[in-house]
Amino acid sequence: MPLKKGAKPGSKGFSSNVRAEVNAGKPQKQAVAIAYSEAKKKKKNAKARK
Repeated sequence: MPLKKGAKPGSKGFSSNVRAEVNAGKPQKQAVAIAYSEAKKKKKNAKARK
């Protein structure tokens, strides 16, 4: 399942991204890093559009 882009830390989307990565076999720390990365990508793309 694709990760939700722009899911802010503390939101349900962020938690589901972490959970999806952990279920895929990634260590928890790595799953959190990936979730932060996805949240950052959305924020970066939103600034570029303005």
